[in-house]
Amino acid sequence: MSTSHPHSSHPKIVSRLKRADGHLRAVIVMVEAGRPCVELAQQLQAVESAIRNAKQTLIHDHIDHCLSAQSPSDPDALKSITRYL
Repeated sequence: MSTSHPHSSHPKIVSRLKRADGHLRAVIVMVEAGRPCVELAQQLQAVESAIRNAKQTLIHDHIDHCLSAQSPSDPDALKSITRYL
């Protein structure tokens, strides 16, 4: 895997996904330990939020990249990514 990033937001996205991964691992441990449902729901909300933020950052970056005059793209590229909004 290359360490270069075609989009400047990719390191931020990786950070958010790692945060989501940490929260998800914590939820698994909490479920196995029999923690209260309210606590589980709170942690699952954190996982969901981190993933949603990563996805939004990725999509916004993709749109900015596709619309950049310096990077003309396939016109379907914008349309194809918007279905994930």
